[in-house]
Amino acid sequence: MIIEWNAHIFSTDTDRYPFHERAAYEPREEMRFDDPLGDYISRMEEEGIDRAVLVHPEPYGDDHRLALDCVAARPDLFKTTALFYPKDDAAPAKLKALVAEHGESLVAFRFHAHEGKREYLDSFRDPNVRELWKTAGELGLIIELHIGPDYSAQATELAREFPDFTVLVDHMAEAKFGSAPEFSDTIRMSELDNIYMKLSGLNHYATDEPLYESVIPFSRWVADSFGPDRMVWGSGTPAIVDTHLAHWSEDDRSKVKGGNLKRLLGF
Repeated sequence: MIIEWNAHIFSTDTDRYPFHERAAYEPREEMRFDDPLGDYISRMEEEGIDRAVLVHPEPYGDDHRLALDCVAARPDLFKTTALFYPKDDAAPAKLKALVAEHGESLVAFRFHAHEGKREYLDSFRDPNVRELWKTAGELGLIIELHIGPDYSAQATELAREFPDFTVLVDHMAEAKFGSAPEFSDTIRMSELDNIYMKLSGLNHYATDEPLYESVIPFSRWVADSFGPDRMVWGSGTPAIVDTHLAHWSEDDRSKVKGGNLKRLLGF
């Protein structure tokens, strides 16, 4: 089974699905579709993707209607993620309410903290961030981290404090936004069994699409640190896994393409 965890769904219907007043960005016109779910299902068929986690995108803030409507339309194919603002004191209660109503559709709560996205939180050591992390984990959600390397050490502290909560780091921790010593903190995250890493966002590092072979030395270093049982593919074509991890067995590459997520998410 091939499972993608990265797709962002955007609609042209901004009356029904308006962008949030605190949106970190607005998607380009070419990213918006009249039938965004149908468009993505076509992509799944082209790439041989069996299931997907639709990542609730930042432009909609804490309004989850579009992603939830997509999951409700095809619950056999999709799950989604949640986003609330850590600086909002009511965020833990809002997350509990969302899970109470839509728990079957949700698999993760996503934190954002990297260059260009620092408005969400100041530090993972803030009490409100810790409370939201604790709430998400106790609700059975994966802690998804869209972070830069400069936040890796702080996030590791919480992952160590709550070892029963699964943590998933997006896009190889956006390495371009940190120093080499800071990225060593990212690699050290692999020492904790509850932290997983996504082989995703390669277009953030290189332009030689579709396989981004120029960054293979880097992606292999990260993947070898975490190992085949804690790597997850997330964006582009699943052929990226075969190209970047050609030194791994077919069985191990299958884990990255979807086997690990099937185990974690119950697809």
